[in-house]
Amino acid sequence: MQDPTVRRRRCAVVGLGARAQLFTEALAGEYADRVELVGFCDVNGHRMAVHNEWLAAARPGLPPVPAYGADAFGEMLRRERVDLVVVCSVDRTHDRYIVEALEAGCDVVTEKPMTTDAAKARRILDARRRTGREVRVAFNYRYNPVHAAVRETLASGAIGEVGSVHFEWLLDLRHGADYFRRWHREKANSGGLLVHKATHHFDLVNWWLDSTPRTVFAQGGLFFYGAENGRRRGLAREYDRAHGAPAAEDDPFAVRLADSPVLTSLYLDAEGEDGYHRDQNVFGPGVTIEDDMAVLVRYASGATLTYHLTAYAPWEGYRIAFNGSRGRLELLVEESTWARPAARAAGGGAVLHGAAVGDTAGRTELLLRPFWAEPREVKVATGEGGHGGGDVRMLADLFGAAGDGSDALGRAADAADGARSLVTGLAANESLATGLPVHTRDVLDI
Repeated sequence: MQDPTVRRRRCAVVGLGARAQLFTEALAGEYADRVELVGFCDVNGHRMAVHNEWLAAARPGLPPVPAYGADAFGEMLRRERVDLVVVCSVDRTHDRYIVEALEAGCDVVTEKPMTTDAAKARRILDARRRTGREVRVAFNYRYNPVHAAVRETLASGAIGEVGSVHFEWLLDLRHGADYFRRWHREKANSGGLLVHKATHHFDLVNWWLDSTPRTVFAQGGLFFYGAENGRRRGLAREYDRAHGAPAAEDDPFAVRLADSPVLTSLYLDAEGEDGYHRDQNVFGPGVTIEDDMAVLVRYASGATLTYHLTAYAPWEGYRIAFNGSRGRLELLVEESTWARPAARAAGGGAVLHGAAVGDTAGRTELLLRPFWAEPREVKVATGEGGHGGGDVRMLADLFGAAGDGSDALGRAADAADGARSLVTGLAANESLATGLPVHTRDVLDI
């Protein structure tokens, strides 16, 4: 029941692909007493209609959310008297919607990454300072209970001063391949995985260490996916997109949109409007992002980070180790122990994360290794829901009751946090191009 003493914020969502579903369902459901969903904006009218159909099915009698084309974003803000904008569009367009919303007097919640290059990041930071409005970046990994336990353990001084961090992130052959089927495969759209994906990881390290990156050196490239690699290793199949292609039938790297009601509704049935294919050949031409990247970072605190992202691993998850002056803290998260070759996109979800197939899920272990003492496991309650329980906690922070003092860990991320996470990836991309170490202040002085 709505509290009559609470004024509901008028909220619009721009970008109605798969990422938006988390927000539209929460805004029209659990947080409808605090937020009124008053506008959808997208380049594709069919996708907006699909989200309205889903909301109507879940909540009969709910009127459809007004839908606006991408060129009518400003009109939507004015006509619907929007207070808050949630940005879930293609990464390269984030700055356009964020800046226009701020200048219209709105606050903003944006999906990660905040944007894709330094000039766009400066536009956002300048607009935020100029307007005084709020920008929140949806870093759901900060809200994962095990990640919170890492921050608490480090802050307690259990391993003393942190000297170095080793961080390996593995995307399995199901999830990793998905970035090479869709718009993310073009660096102009996503900034590459060092921006689109690793912004989560670099933000976690910034948050865990309570420090900022200073110098970055990177090496890497396109090792596994792409046309040349596919031909060289005999993995290539002769098709542009999987739907309707006989050559894709025996390809374990293909996604079949028709197998998933969500992918069918949001993408296959929407192709008539914009021609976007969500099921491109991962070994086809046009891939301009890397799939294997190593990064070395020096922080203001003096700590170093060695980071590696692999997008073609047999299992999914990550290993992190912190070396300190009093011991070592180790985190292992196995989201999947292996990827089934026949796994398709069937089911309700559209995003193919490693943890999606439950019978191959692994374990989570946080281990404290003090000097001169036996190691001990730090017990953490398993988070329920997406991203290890982080999604539900993040939504509560973004749209629930504010000012209750529950954010003792400083999980809320603003535009400055978004820029600090972004600068490591941007500097790494520059280092990949030049072969030289890069000072972050020369990329984006935050």
